[in-house]
Amino acid sequence: MQNAVLHSIGISVPERIVPNTYFDQLLGEPVSQWLEENVHIYERRWLEDHQSVSDLVVEAARKALDNGGLKPEDIDLLIVATDTPEYISPSTASKVQHLTGMKNAGTFDLNTACAGFVTALNTGTNFIRADENYQHVMVVGAYGMSKYLNMQDKKTVTLFADAAGAVILKAEKNSQRGYLASELITQGQYYDYMGIYAGGTFCPTTDKAIKEKENLLQFVKKFPKELNPQIWSAMAKTLSERIGVKPSEVDHYFMTQININSIWETMDLLGVDRKKAPTVMHHYGYTGSACIPLALNEAWENGNLKPGDILYLIGSGGGLSFASAAFRF
Repeated sequence: MQNAVLHSIGISVPERIVPNTYFDQLLGEPVSQWLEENVHIYERRWLEDHQSVSDLVVEAARKALDNGGLKPEDIDLLIVATDTPEYISPSTASKVQHLTGMKNAGTFDLNTACAGFVTALNTGTNFIRADENYQHVMVVGAYGMSKYLNMQDKKTVTLFADAAGAVILKAEKNSQRGYLASELITQGQYYDYMGIYAGGTFCPTTDKAIKEKENLLQFVKKFPKELNPQIWSAMAKTLSERIGVKPSEVDHYFMTQININSIWETMDLLGVDRKKAPTVMHHYGYTGSACIPLALNEAWENGNLKPGDILYLIGSGGGLSFASAAFRF
């Protein structure tokens, strides 16, 4: 049986850097100190007006191909995980397939909000494990949330940013590395707590919707602050039970980067050194479905990933959707 291994990675972030001081002026109050002290965000990257999420996906995809020594036509399947797509229809993946020359790749988009990258990673893995026709699957987590921000809403405008991260999964037979286990969880009772609630059939984009800013990202209700740490730690324990290791024996934890305190609390609940969970929100802001591949890429480039290392990837997003995966590097 063939398994899916992590073959290469590439990321893309916009050139435009937005420092915290920008929001002091925008909102007319000193928020920069609070951002630095409480969420450890110092700056973030935003797309320019003429750019869109596909620009980031294309660049990340090309870097992943170059880093993996592959040609575009080597990719058998392209999955783009995003809740800020190029269009409602057709898929962002179809446009990216054409722009990158991945002419042999089947494509589709996947939306489980910020849990999208890990969900897509699990989906791509299952294609490889189920069908030998899939030898190289590219999975991209992409986020262009700056396009959907209410510039007067301090709950969202200071946190969210743009990026894309692409990972190529490669099929290997009788491999001792690669995919180990995964889990998906949804708590749908939170579907109306946070999201972009205009643009679909429930609330089409109309002049009224735009006037009332229903087409922009909203925090409608406050989530229980313990929700992410409790579910993330439970998912990590489930992965550990399935693969027969202790949480302390896992080498790296890559988790959704919306709140550094949630990451630290998760590690504390697991009794694991916080240093095993790298964080990248400091200079990128919160990049949704792109944040986990950004953290993975930083660890990869810094030489922190060693052969045989066990990696846990745990993501969560609006809906609420949760996804976890365990890989041996």
